[in-house]
Order: sequence, then C-alpha cells, then structure tokens
Amino acid sequence: MSAPGSGTDVRFGHTQLPQEQQDALRKAKKYEWITIGFLAASTALVFGVLGNSQAMKAAWVEDVLSFLPPIAFLFATRVIRRHPSEDHPYGYHRAVGIAHVVAAVALTVMGAYLIVDSAIGLLSAEHPTIGGFNFFGQTIWLGWLMITAMVLTAGPPIWLGRVKMKLAEKLHDKVLYADADMNKADWMTALAAAVGVAGIGIGWWWADYAAALVISGSILHDGVRNTRAAVSALMDKRAMTYDDDAPHPLGRQLDTYLCGLPWAETAKSRIRDEGHVFHVESFVVPARGTMPTLDQIEAAREACVAMDWKVQDMVIVPVAELPSEFLPGPTPGGEH
Repeated sequence: MSAPGSGTDVRFGHTQLPQEQQDALRKAKKYEWITIGFLAASTALVFGVLGNSQAMKAAWVEDVLSFLPPIAFLFATRVIRRHPSEDHPYGYHRAVGIAHVVAAVALTVMGAYLIVDSAIGLLSAEHPTIGGFNFFGQTIWLGWLMITAMVLTAGPPIWLGRVKMKLAEKLHDKVLYADADMNKADWMTALAAAVGVAGIGIGWWWADYAAALVISGSILHDGVRNTRAAVSALMDKRAMTYDDDAPHPLGRQLDTYLCGLPWAETAKSRIRDEGHVFHVESFVVPARGTMPTLDQIEAAREACVAMDWKVQDMVIVPVAELPSEFLPGPTPGGEH
C-alpha cells in the first residue's frame, strides 16, 4: 500500500483505490476529456450546417447536452477525494449522486421541450426548407453537408461508449455508465437526423419532424431512466450493480461469510451505496451461550473489508435478534 501523499496514493475520501481502480480512474478521466474535445468539434460542425431542419436542431441540442455527464464525472471525482469532516462524517461520496441527478434532470427537461417543439411543428404542417450554397460556380444542396456531418459524428461516440462502459464497471460509477450508455446510442441520433434531412430532400417535409421526435424521445428516455436511478440511490435504495440491473451481490457474500463464523447464529447486512463506495452495517446474532470478543469482531470486519475495495466504512453489531426493519435479504446480483 502506498504511503499517504505519494504519487500513486489515490483515494476516494479515506478509501484507497487498488491499482486496478487507480488505472481505471486515470483512463476514465482521459477518455472524458477526449469526449469533451470531440463534442466541442462535433457541436461546432453540426451548428455550422444546422439550417432549418428540426432533426438537426434536436441532434445539436443532444450533442450540447452530452457535455453534462463528462463534466459531472470530472467534477465529482475531484470533490469525492476530500476527506470526511466533522460536518460531513460520511465524506463527499454523494457528490457522484448529485452530479447524476443534475445531468439526468437536464436531459429530461430538454427532451420534453424538444418533443413539444417538434410536435407543434408537425401538427402545424410547417414545411422546413434547406437551401444551397455556391461552390466554384456549382450550387450544392446544403443537405449533403448535413448528412455528411451526421455520418462523421456517428462513429467515435460508439467506441468511446464501449471503452467507458468497461471502466464504469471497474469503478462502480453510475455517472460514467450513464455517459457511456448515451454514447453507445448516439449513432441512432445521427441516423435519424440524416434520414430527416434526406426526407426533406425528396419532398417528405414531415420526415424531418418525425426524426426530431425520435431523437427527442431518445433524450427523454435517457433522462427519465437516469433520473429514476439517481433519485433512488440518493433515497438509500439497496446497493445495486453499476448499471442498476440487479442488487449488488456483496450483501449476499457478506451475510454468507458472517453466518459461517463459529460464534454466529445468523447475520444480515444493510448496505448503503454512497457513490463509489459502500457504507455497510452488519447485524450478527451470536450463537447461544457465546459472546464474541472484540478481537473476533475486528477479525471478521477485516475479512469483510478484504472482500471488496468498496467496503471500507463497515460496522459489525452483535444483537440479540435481527432488527425488525429488515425485509427479505438481497438476491444475487451480477457485478464482481
């Protein structure tokens, strides 16, 4: 383990990251900066050929909103490295959840606005027009530039999304996962916008609004799903995997280990997801006629902490019976 203050000592609060997670965090920051650089170029490119297409407008707005997750991730990773204080005894890990909520709500609001705006244009039968420009004496339809811009900006996000998805699992980072998930779906936005522009070119004025509605629906879907997940996490929902697909398996692993101790009759753990790391309360009913020593309890705690880097803030509480607040225990999850 690196000495505090050394160049390789990377912590989330008091939690020192293993080397694998340190490498993943470093790569995640690098790819988020690459994402921001790409978005700066793509939004400028799309804005330059925007024209009167509603689909292009929706695609441009989605590109602008795509800045939120990487910025939120980079901001949160700075805040959570602060050590716990008297005012914040659990540390600043919730900054991840707050960043998640802010990005998700922005997506939801803008997605809803674009749906209404596109629907009004469709129902009022507004016919968008796309002009041309002179290029060495030849008139070029601006729609070709729009379609080219969409094709050029479709590929890189797919690759970035795949890379960041793997890093999100290693870091148990839901903001990074949300960003990666949006990146992987960006090709659909590009395709829908290109189809909408092509529709205008062949006289199907309604195709542009239809494409805009598809893009807006995708933005709203991302926003609602991420808002639900982020708010649930802040309300202390049981710890889930990084993609919110299943309960995190750590609860089952901890309970299995604690129940197998020679001095324990039964045990149940309550896990709070603080952002990247977990706060764990494990209640253990000692076997009849026995009472564990402090050394035994501390040994059990150290064994539990060794199971997963996310478990540092953990307490083991001997009780006469399990608290009545406990519901049926966690089911197996899929993250390791």
